[in-house]
Amino acid sequence: MALPGSELAPGYRQVVFDWEFEQGDARMRGEGVVRVAPPDSARLDLFLGGGFGGGAALLIGDLLQAPLGESARRLIPPAPMLWAALGRLAIPPAADTTVRVDGAVVWADIGAMPVWRVEFHGPRLARLDRIDDGRVRDFVNRREREVVYESFSPRSKLTLRIKRDEPVMGFDAKIWTL
Repeated sequence: MALPGSELAPGYRQVVFDWEFEQGDARMRGEGVVRVAPPDSARLDLFLGGGFGGGAALLIGDLLQAPLGESARRLIPPAPMLWAALGRLAIPPAADTTVRVDGAVVWADIGAMPVWRVEFHGPRLARLDRIDDGRVRDFVNRREREVVYESFSPRSKLTLRIKRDEPVMGFDAKIWTL
């Protein structure tokens, strides 16, 4: 059985959100925007609340560029997880794939080390887990207006609460450089 399509919808779009990051006792929050240019390009901008800074990351194909300090870099999920947050399944295909179906829900375990467990609700990518040594190491969970990325090493959580997801005509070419 083939997995549901998980490519980005055609057309440029801009997603505006509030974000919150938790790691131990530390909490940060602010606003952000993702500019998406299908089939495989996105720019993420995060602005720390109170105007105390921000950062940007480019995701083009499997390449994630985030020229940030170490403390700011921990805010950015790895490329496969960031793509999953945007609704695109971007993990390498593997011969050892198991698919299960229950009505409109499809689960698949892809690969062996790590195992990527993906869950679709109809055609929508709902969740992606990265499993190493039988343990979930990190995951993305996509809901209607909220995306949660959790990592267990070190324990951290990034929550995006979507305010607007809108089509746009395009982007200035300058946004693709950092």
